Formats: sequence, C-alpha cells, structure tokens
Amino acid sequence: MSQNTAPRKTSSTSGAWAAGGTLFAGVLMLVTGIMDVFQGIAGIAEDDIYTRVGDYVFKFNLTTWGWIHLILGIVVAIAGFGILRAAEWGRVAGIALASLNILFQFLFLPYQPWWALFSMAVSIFVIWALATDKAYGTDEKY
Repeated sequence: MSQNTAPRKTSSTSGAWAAGGTLFAGVLMLVTGIMDVFQGIAGIAEDDIYTRVGDYVFKFNLTTWGWIHLILGIVVAIAGFGILRAAEWGRVAGIALASLNILFQFLFLPYQPWWALFSMAVSIFVIWALATDKAYGTDEKY
C-alpha cells in the first residue's frame, strides 16, 4: 500500500484568479492614471479639443475637467503603484479611487462617451479584484 506523498494544494483556483486579478488591477490603475493625466493635459491645453455629444445636466468648463482628470490621474497612478507593491493603503485607495473614477467618468460621458464607458468598466473590474483577493496584506509580493 503506497501513500500519496505529493504536496497538497493550499490555494484555491478562485484565490489564484483574485491574486492575478489584483496584479492586473494594479497595472490597470497605473495605466488608467497615466491616460487620465494625458486626458487632463489635453483638456487644459485646448479648451475645444472635446466636443459635447448632447445637452447634459452636469456642465463644466473643459479646463475644469482637465484639472479634475489631471489630479485624479496622478492619484490613481500612485494608488496603482501601491497595489503593485502590495501595500494595504494601495488596496483601500484603489477601491476608493476606482469608485470615484466611475463617478467622474459618468459625468464626463457627454465629452468622450466610449472612453468613459470603457474606463468605468475597467474601474468595476479593479473594485472586484481588490475586494476579492484574500491573500492581500500577507507577506506575498506580486
């Protein structure tokens, strides 16, 4: 009678998905932050670079939107870096900033509808990945 000496698998498949999702969420936040910085610079530099699709209740000057995107982009990129470093503050900031990004992108819909919808979908994935990773906060680095 032989005994099975193979090591037991300790992590679940869903845990591996969540850990991989967290790494991907960190990269997405870093890229989204950089793209928001460029979007902000474009809004600040040229007030007529974006065209309004229709009349919308939430009307802001495009220079104001540029500053909002610039500041939010810098903070989102920093949080993405924190997520990649497996810092607990990065996870908390990532969830909060992804939620804030959904709100701001919703308000930005009349100017860049396809990009705003894409960015909102990315933020939803980031929230899911950061909220479901059970291994986060341990000594494991990505």
